[in-house]
Amino acid sequence: MLAMDCETTNGLSSNENGIVSKEEDCSTSVDVDHETTCWGCGLRVLVSPYASVFKCGWCGGITKQNALKCENQYFKWRRLRDWCFVSIVLLFMLCFICGGIWAVYPIVFSISFFCGLFTLTVAVILSISTLSTFCIAAFRPAGSPPTILWGSYPTVGKSGLENFTFCHYCSKPKSPRTHHCRSCGICILDMDHHCPFIGNCVGAANHRSFILFLLSAVISMIYVIIMSSYSALHISPPLNHRPVSLLNSFAGSELIFNALKETILTFLRSEVFLSARGLALVYLFITSVSVEIGLSVLLWQQLYYIYEGKTYLSHLRVTDSEESSEKDCQNLVRFFGCPYVAAIYLPSFWKSGKSHKK
Repeated sequence: MLAMDCETTNGLSSNENGIVSKEEDCSTSVDVDHETTCWGCGLRVLVSPYASVFKCGWCGGITKQNALKCENQYFKWRRLRDWCFVSIVLLFMLCFICGGIWAVYPIVFSISFFCGLFTLTVAVILSISTLSTFCIAAFRPAGSPPTILWGSYPTVGKSGLENFTFCHYCSKPKSPRTHHCRSCGICILDMDHHCPFIGNCVGAANHRSFILFLLSAVISMIYVIIMSSYSALHISPPLNHRPVSLLNSFAGSELIFNALKETILTFLRSEVFLSARGLALVYLFITSVSVEIGLSVLLWQQLYYIYEGKTYLSHLRVTDSEESSEKDCQNLVRFFGCPYVAAIYLPSFWKSGKSHKK
């Protein structure tokens, strides 16, 4: 139509010698939409040549015309890295558990048989819980998206692929809640992140196991800190405190500082005479405190994202729909699979009455 209008205008502006004015150039500036095929339903659609992304009006699938498949050249090296991390973490946990039993429980059993039996039972329960949840999170598939029919118009109904995109790596539809992990080489449903320490992605199928592993590991580290501190103080030589001069201390804070300094110096002098078991206890204490800090930060971050009804990746991708998600403790209840009646025991100020579907 635009081309016809230009020809009419050009005809009126032509002179009697047949020379057409420069207004004729407007016909060459008109961009005609070209036809392309929707990957979701197979229908032909008209798309502007400048549109890099378009959405099908029938199935709702989103097509990226300039999307290119990047070859994953380092896939095998990434998998080898993940398996090395998993082996190191498993070996560290086994050595940590065996070293703790060797260093702590002879001391505890020497104090009281009942006390030693009770603490050993707690240690065995925490060890089994931590190792089992770690293995489930590491070796269980993270969660693949459900199979959906696509590719032909009679098969795909109206809005059957709403906001789906096409994964050029897996050559299949990818829902908005699905992300392709190049380290695992597959699409993961509700992917949170790829954790090299478990050698696996954290997704819909193993996210709960990953959180339970963090909870069990944090509780275990607290238990190790308490037991190693108690055992170390029990076998350490008596501290020879030097009297703190009150005449040189003009303020209470200075007095406390001097007393603390004298205690630390005396303790460090006495640690030289500790046995191998005592040095192992000191190592257990320092290591457990360090690991406890890191795991606590990671656990708090994960629980906060669940409380928001998001994952780590969805938190990075800020969209309008995600900004409207409500923070609600019901998200935590649904995530851990608690029965609905458990929600009535939550404090009233935790109940917002709104929910967010993950």
